[in-house]
Amino acid sequence: MRFCIKHEMKGRLRIHIIQNRMTYAEADTLSWYLEEQENVTEVKVYERTADAVICYKGEREEILTVLKQFSYEKAEVPETVLSSSGRQLNEEYKERLITKTVLHYGSKLFLPMPVRAVITSVKSVKYIWKGIRCLAHGRLEVPVLDATAISVSVFRKDFATAGSVMFLLGIGEIIEEWTHKKSVGDLARSMSLNVKKVWLKREDQEILVKSSEVQPGDEIIVHMGNVIPFDGEVSDGEGMVNQASLTGEAMPVRRVSGQSVYAGTVLEEGELQIRVKAVTGSTRYEKIVSMIEDSEKLKSSVEGKAEHLADRLVPYTLLGTGAAWLLTRNVTRTLSVLMVDFSCALKLAMPITVLSAIREAGENHITVKGGKFLEAVADADTIVFDKTGTLTKATPTVKDVVVFGEYPKEEALRIAACLEEHFPHSMAKAVVDAAKERNLSHEEMHSKVEYIVAHGISSYINDKKVVIGSSHFVFEDEECTIDPQYQDRYDTLPPEYSHLYLAIEHKLAAVICIEDPLREEAAEMVKSLKAAGITKVVMMTGDSERTAAAIAKRVGVDEYYAEVLPEDKANFVEKEKSEGRKVIMIGDGINDSPALSAADAGIAISDGAEIAREIADITIAADDLREVVTLKLLANAMMKRIHMNYRNIVGINSGLILLGVTGIVQPTVSALLHNASTLMISLGSMKNLLDENKRTEHE
Repeated sequence: MRFCIKHEMKGRLRIHIIQNRMTYAEADTLSWYLEEQENVTEVKVYERTADAVICYKGEREEILTVLKQFSYEKAEVPETVLSSSGRQLNEEYKERLITKTVLHYGSKLFLPMPVRAVITSVKSVKYIWKGIRCLAHGRLEVPVLDATAISVSVFRKDFATAGSVMFLLGIGEIIEEWTHKKSVGDLARSMSLNVKKVWLKREDQEILVKSSEVQPGDEIIVHMGNVIPFDGEVSDGEGMVNQASLTGEAMPVRRVSGQSVYAGTVLEEGELQIRVKAVTGSTRYEKIVSMIEDSEKLKSSVEGKAEHLADRLVPYTLLGTGAAWLLTRNVTRTLSVLMVDFSCALKLAMPITVLSAIREAGENHITVKGGKFLEAVADADTIVFDKTGTLTKATPTVKDVVVFGEYPKEEALRIAACLEEHFPHSMAKAVVDAAKERNLSHEEMHSKVEYIVAHGISSYINDKKVVIGSSHFVFEDEECTIDPQYQDRYDTLPPEYSHLYLAIEHKLAAVICIEDPLREEAAEMVKSLKAAGITKVVMMTGDSERTAAAIAKRVGVDEYYAEVLPEDKANFVEKEKSEGRKVIMIGDGINDSPALSAADAGIAISDGAEIAREIADITIAADDLREVVTLKLLANAMMKRIHMNYRNIVGINSGLILLGVTGIVQPTVSALLHNASTLMISLGSMKNLLDENKRTEHE
C-alpha cells in the first residue's frame, strides 16, 4: 500500500493513503487489518479523506512495515466485519442531517415567500395526516399536538413558524433514528458470534479445527456449555438448547436427532452431533438485530414512563390551549401555548440518553443488552462475585503435578488435558495450556466425556474409568481412594494452590496444583464500588473454606461463602431480592449461569463460558475488573442525566408557556425556543456521560 505520513508523534501516526477514492468496504478492511496487529492499540480510518490515525506501542518501523505489506486483496476479512459494519450508516445519517439543514436555510435565503409557502403547505400534509390517523384510532397523542400546531400556523399563513416546527421535528426524528440504529448495530455486532475453533467429526475422532475450515455438510460436535456455531440439523445425541438470543425465551428446548438448531444458541445440557447447513455469520447478525429491535428488553422503565407521560400530557396541553383562549380571547397568545409541549422533548431525550449510555459502555469494552439493565446497575446495592476467573485472574497456570501411583507426571497431565479440552473453564484451559507447553500430544483416546456441572468430568480410557474434578466429586461422589503409601504426600499438598484431582479406576492418580492469583485491582475495585453506592459485596466460591477466607480478607468483601454449588449462588441471589435488595451477579463459568439469570443484572466476563455470556445481561472485558466500577459510574450518570432532563424540560417549557400567555413572546419565537430547547437537550443527551477524568481514574 502506498501512503504518506501527514503527522506523527511518539506512539501515534496520521497517514494519508494514496488512492483516488476509499470505499466503505476498503475503510473497514484497513481498520480490521490494523486492529488485528499486536502492537496497534487504536485505529481510526476516515474514508472521506482516505486518512488513518494509528496509535501503537513499540517501534515505529514495525508499523511502517505492516502498512507497506497491506493490500485490500490479500486481507482475509471475516464476512461479518463488512456485512455488519456501521460505517456506511453513520455517513448516510450525517449527510441527511447536513442536507436537511442546508435545504431549510438555503430556501429562506434564495426562495421567494410564495414558493416557500407552497413547499411548507405540501410538507405539512404529512404531519397533519399523522395527527388525523392518530385521532381515527382513538388516540390523543403527540402527533395530534404536532398536527394541530402546524395546521393552525398554516391556516394563519404563518409559514415561517410552521416551517421551523417541521424542520426541528424532522431533525429530531433523524437524530433519534440514527442514534437508535447505531446503538442497536453496535450491540448486535458485539453479540455476534466469534467462535474461532470447533470440534469436527472425522471417522471416529474429534478434531479441533478453525471454524473457517468447516463446510456445509460437515459433522461437528458441540459439548455442554458451548455456543452452537452454525445453523444445522442434529444427526446424533440429545441436549437442552437455550435459544434466548434468537427468541427471547429463557427456557431451554429439547433437541434430538432430525431437529434443527441455530447459530448463536447455547447447549445447556447434553452433547450434540450437528450436520452443518450454513457457515455464514450474517444471518446471525440479522436475527440479533431483529430480536433487539422487536424486544421490550431494550427499554428501561424510565424510557417507558417518559413515553407514557408524554402521551398523557397531550390532552392537558390541549386543555391549556383552550383555557388560554377563554382567558385572553387572543389567538396569538393561545397559539403560543399550543406551540409548546412537554411531550416532544420527553419522547426524544430519554431514549437517546439510554442508547447513548449503551454506546458509551461499548466504548469502554462493556456490552449491555438493554437499557433496563443499566437502570438495574444504577439501583443496585448488592453485588455478588464468583471467585475463580472473576476475582482471580482469568489465566491460572499449572505449577505442579503430584502423582500417586504408576502414572508419571507427563502421562497424568496428558490424560487430564485430553479430558479438560472439551469444556470452557479457566482451570480447564490452564491444564490444556500446560500440556501444550510441554509438547504433550493428547489425541482423542477416550470414550464420550460426561461433564457434571461444578463437580468434574467422567470418561473411559482403554476401558478404565477416569474422573477429574473437585475433591468432593472424586472422593465422595465417585468414592475414589488414596493408596495408603501416598497418604503423607497427599496431606502435604501445597495449600497456596487450587487443586484438580485425577483418579483412574477409583484410585487417585494425580493432583494438579494450579496457581490462581488474585487480580491486583480487586481490592481497589471493591472500595470504588462502595464509594459509587454499593453497600454489600459478597464472594461465593466452590473452593475450600481456608482458601475462600484468605481471598475474602485480601479483597475486603463484606460476606463470603465457600464450597457452594450453582444452585446455592442462585438461591442466595433470590433471597437477597426477596429482602428488597437490588442484586448484581458477576461470574464467568457454566456454574454461574443460574445466578446470572436470577440477578437484576447479570454480568459475565468476556473470556468465560459462552453460556455465561449468552445468559448474562452485560458482558465486560476480562483484562480489568475496574470496568465494573466504570459500569456503575456510567449507570449512575445515566440516571442523573435522565432526572436532569426531566427538570430542564419541565422548567423550560413551563417558562415558555407563561411567556406566551402573558404576551411577552410571539408564537414564532415560542415555537423556535421550544424546538431549539428540545433539540439542545437531545443533543446534550448524546454526549458521553463520563468525563475523561472519571474514565482515566479506572484505566
